[in-house]
Amino acid sequence: MPQKICQACSKELPDHSRFCTRCGQPVRLLRRSTAQPKTDDMNLSILYTMVGGLIIALLFPPWETAPGQAPEFLGFHFILNPPRSEQDVGVISRLLLSIELVTIAVAGMYFAWLFRRK
Repeated sequence: MPQKICQACSKELPDHSRFCTRCGQPVRLLRRSTAQPKTDDMNLSILYTMVGGLIIALLFPPWETAPGQAPEFLGFHFILNPPRSEQDVGVISRLLLSIELVTIAVAGMYFAWLFRRK
């Protein structure tokens, strides 16, 4: 028996439907046995960019001043201009590194979903 299937979201619809009740797209007549659900593929280029960003974040972690000194974020300046004396040695900020890694991962997954291939 012919059945109408939405091409965009694969929702089965009554025969009298011209538009999908879930997504609003026009529907066409398909046979139930030939209807295959459409899969959304994540955008791999964005996922690869996210992995690259995570690797860079691990290679160049955020730095702060040593515990006995006034708090200051040293960042890339510390990496590009290493300390010259024992007093200037900074420490990796674990909290900032964790925040940075989680932000990169969440943003990468969100953008890969947002720009997925439909």
